[in-house]
Amino acid sequence: MSSFEWNKIIGAALVALLAIKTFDIVGNAAVSPHKLEQNVYVVEGVEAAAPTGAAAPAVKEIEPVGPLLAAANIEAGKKAAAKCATCHSFEKGGANKVGPNLWGIVGAPHAHIDGFAYSSPMKAKSAEPWDYEDINHFIASPRTYLPGTKRSFAGVARTSERADIIAYLRSLSDNPAPLP
Repeated sequence: MSSFEWNKIIGAALVALLAIKTFDIVGNAAVSPHKLEQNVYVVEGVEAAAPTGAAAPAVKEIEPVGPLLAAANIEAGKKAAAKCATCHSFEKGGANKVGPNLWGIVGAPHAHIDGFAYSSPMKAKSAEPWDYEDINHFIASPRTYLPGTKRSFAGVARTSERADIIAYLRSLSDNPAPLP
């Protein structure tokens, strides 16, 4: 094959690539996608990122757990807290895992375990004790309660399940805190 034939083949390929790129640019300019205000399919437990330049989304009001604690089921709370055992231990004197040991957490100060690598927002609240509503808000949505926390848990949506978990956590003490 002569060099003239090769030049024609290469030239045809370049013209084809140029035509494809031209159609791509014209097509993108002609069609502008419509951005949805909210997702069509909502995945529970996943927080949507706030659109850039938009106002922060309204914080969902969390139902108080105090009235439910008297009737909360400790055994149901123990079952529900079993999924937390991947990151937390519940035994008295138990080892810290990815998260701190939760024995005696109700009434203890935030960031109460010496030597544990708490996030900066948790350390900032170290003078405040964990009361029932603090635990309720944290379990409902750790990232809403403490923006910047290292905790990647999405939260527990049902208030009754949170009450059961908190009742179980309350039982993990030599001297359980009084109910509200």
